[in-house]
Amino acid sequence: MTTALDLLNEQGMDALTVRALASRLDVKAPALYWHVRNKQELLDEMATFVMRRITDALAAIPRGGDWRDDVSAYAHVSRSEYLMHRDGARIFSGTRFADPEVVKAKESWLERLTAAGFSLPEADDTLDLVTAFVVGFVIEEQERSPSAGADPARYSLTERDAWLGEGAELVKAAGHLRDDGDPRFERQLGILLDGLAARLP
Repeated sequence: MTTALDLLNEQGMDALTVRALASRLDVKAPALYWHVRNKQELLDEMATFVMRRITDALAAIPRGGDWRDDVSAYAHVSRSEYLMHRDGARIFSGTRFADPEVVKAKESWLERLTAAGFSLPEADDTLDLVTAFVVGFVIEEQERSPSAGADPARYSLTERDAWLGEGAELVKAAGHLRDDGDPRFERQLGILLDGLAARLP
């Protein structure tokens, strides 16, 4: 999977194929198709590989802490792993983990959250919501990144303001308030955690 991730970093997800990976590994494509039948299975394996690193990092967090700190750590570790690779968050969209041990790692998180007072459905929703937030945030973060080939002019606020014309002063002002990266991530994660906390008894 390391070679597949290297290929992802160099060419992006759209160019990533089983055939391209076979070429990089200097093997015949049919030999690789024996292990992964199509691009989706390749993405499943890649997502599983990255998720193993996430679960390993999260396993170091001692149990019995504050649920909010734990979930915040989950979000930060996930974001860091996704950002390590070009299109790192995109490979998680619609994938299915290929290793049951990776899925079983969710058990300890559900235990932590139910011990903190969440019902099982609320605990599961908490993990889903935080994962969806982080994946979505990083997808947007990476799409706008110059390192991913984004054209800076595409996101020019001056050009956007002129394009909007009159009658959208709040939209324009909000655009100029926008802060990308860490400050925005921390603020929006805080809003999400506040909402989850409000649902506790």
